[in-house]
Formats: sequence, structure tokens, C-alpha cells
Amino acid sequence: MAVADELLAFVRDALARGLEREQIRDALARAGWQSDEIARALAAFADVAFPIPVPRPQPYLSAREAFLYLVLFSTLYTSAFYLGALVFQLIEAALPDPADSADLAEALVRWAVSSLVVAFPIYLYVQRLLARAMAADPTKRASRVRKWLTYLTLFVAAAMLIGDLTTLLYNLLGGELTLRFALKSLTVGAIAGAVFGYYLWDLRHEEVEPTE
Repeated sequence: MAVADELLAFVRDALARGLEREQIRDALARAGWQSDEIARALAAFADVAFPIPVPRPQPYLSAREAFLYLVLFSTLYTSAFYLGALVFQLIEAALPDPADSADLAEALVRWAVSSLVVAFPIYLYVQRLLARAMAADPTKRASRVRKWLTYLTLFVAAAMLIGDLTTLLYNLLGGELTLRFALKSLTVGAIAGAVFGYYLWDLRHEEVEPTE
């Protein structure tokens, strides 16, 4: 998310007049600016001794960065989907339905395991690469593609949780709640909840410890 031009101009002028960062932060907060907006505006200028405010290099979207984030989130979605599919098959194996095809179930298990073995290690590897890059250059946390894909992931996970709870309640009220269905519903809720919780924590952690 870009910082408003008027906010950047205000911070630059205030720093040029010799005001402390905490004074600027308090004044902007009282004026109604959000804490993350204030943090980004202050982080745009280096905290160095110089007669005028020194701008920091601004993050930009590179093709490599976009590629890595697309790989990261696509492997996350793949891993989450096939983990759920694998747990579903284990539930159906423990609570079999005579109408289910054994050959189809075996094929689904093999496909789910194969997908997890490939996708999840790639997700962990790319996550590690990006974490190292952000540790070396904290401004990379402000990446637009990262923010967009993170919020998209939160939206998808929240939609899954809402749909899962709605379906669970519908079947419960209709007296059609079976053990198999309840376990599958819990599986969807656990996976979607874990993804939602992790990325929400990541965003909140970023707001609590802004880069300055």
C-alpha cells in the first residue's frame, strides 16, 4: 500500500524542522492517521544525522519477487488442498461407505501424497528464501505483491471457515450430522483456521514492529 503524498510531505517537513519522531507520530495519531500509515511514512526516511531528511530506498516489484511469491502461495494452496483431501480419505477408510469405490480412493490417496511431497517442501524452501531476504532488507516486507497475496489468502481462508461453519450448522439443525461429515468439517476448519491464523499473526507482527 502506497503512503499518501501529503503524509510523506508532512513527515519530511517535520523532520526538516528538527522535530522528534515520537512527536510526529503523536501528532499524526491525534489527527486520525492509522498507526501503519504513520509507521510507513516515518520509515520512508532514514534515522541518520543530516541537515535534511534522507529518504530510504523504496521497495519495488521485481519479476523475481513476483515469481517467488506466486510460487509460495500456489504451493501453499496446493498443500492445504491435498492435505485436506488426504485426511478425507483417511476418514473414509476409518468409516467406510459401501458405495465408495476402492480404486478411486486409492488413486486419490496416491495423488494427494504425491502433491504434498512435491508442493510442501517447495513452499518451505521459498518461505525460507523470502524470510532471509526480508531479514537482510526489512523494507521488502512492504512488497505490494506480498501484501495483496497475503490478504487474498486471508480472504480465501475466511471464506472457507464461514462456509464450513455454515454447512456444519445446516446439517446439525437438519439432523443430518454424521460422524464422517463432522470429522471432514473439522478438517476443513483446522486447515483454513491454521492458514488464516498464521498470516493474520504475520501482518499484526509487522504492525507491532514496523521498519523505521
